[in-house]
Amino acid sequence: MASPSVPKPLQPTQTTPFVINTWPWPNATRKAWDVLSSSPSSSSLDAVVAGCTVCEEQQCAGSVGFGGSPDEQGETTLDAMVMDGNTMDVGAVGTLRDIKNAIGVARAVMDHTQHTLLAGSQATDFAVEMGFPRESLETPESKTLWEKWKTADCQPNSWRDVLPDPTQSCGPYTPSSGRHGPGKSCSPHVNKENHDTIAMIALDASGRVAVGTSTNGASHKVPGRVGDSPIMGAGAFADSDVGGCGATGDGDVMMRFLPCYHVVELMRHGVTPTVACEEAMARIVAKFPTVVGALVAANKKGEHGGAAHGWTFQYCVRSPEMEDVEILTVPPKRLAQTIQCLG
Repeated sequence: MASPSVPKPLQPTQTTPFVINTWPWPNATRKAWDVLSSSPSSSSLDAVVAGCTVCEEQQCAGSVGFGGSPDEQGETTLDAMVMDGNTMDVGAVGTLRDIKNAIGVARAVMDHTQHTLLAGSQATDFAVEMGFPRESLETPESKTLWEKWKTADCQPNSWRDVLPDPTQSCGPYTPSSGRHGPGKSCSPHVNKENHDTIAMIALDASGRVAVGTSTNGASHKVPGRVGDSPIMGAGAFADSDVGGCGATGDGDVMMRFLPCYHVVELMRHGVTPTVACEEAMARIVAKFPTVVGALVAANKKGEHGGAAHGWTFQYCVRSPEMEDVEILTVPPKRLAQTIQCLG
């Protein structure tokens, strides 16, 4: 049952495996745990890929996997990333088109190339070459979402300083002045229904920390937009000497601060996961007071915690002493509802 109580350490003996992921999506946690606990040699990398794949298949909250968050042209595209905390190898994909298993493709980038991030249609070509089936990511539900958005004069959208007025009508748009307008202070349409990301952290019996992410990004985004989820240090970060971190929320703002890298570095210097997440969020809030986002982290001692701003955040945990997944609630540190959004 969800609880706002302070998380307890996972009571490690030597190395206590665990799985942690953003949001109350226990099916993903259970799948990752099944992989992790299947044998002493099970890999945390395999666990995070398997867990995030469940959310892609089950379309968690409509914001992971196919059929959600259509862009301005009505197309669903996917972002994903996986990171090995032993080797610091990363595989990632951005704006992946026509392939459902985004984190599987990210793993293939890590395993079969010397690159870190592939994007767009050429990432799709790579996926097909690796054996992933090409299939449409559109569903009747995503088509309906897009049609309703078009009928509502394309509101909300992500444009600014263009003509016609993007708060009143659809594009195409042209620059209104050629000068950079007021800075972006928030995305007023970011909420749990359209901006969830699964970010997963796993520790296996060998001591390897791995992280994975998957999302279909922001609803009604400008085509080609890549969020924070496939950016290492932003959407997630792992270092097997320390622990791991995952992020969710307004990726366009949060990625500018590399919050998960920040969290892991704070934990490296002895800061607890909860305090590290709070400090990293505070750094973002100081510049963007109405940002909506959350962080979750765990260190190798089994301590875990999170921080949230602008919404109430929940995350899942599974470890050997638990009979099943536990869901913890992180209240927002401050709701900045009265601050006027710009841009």
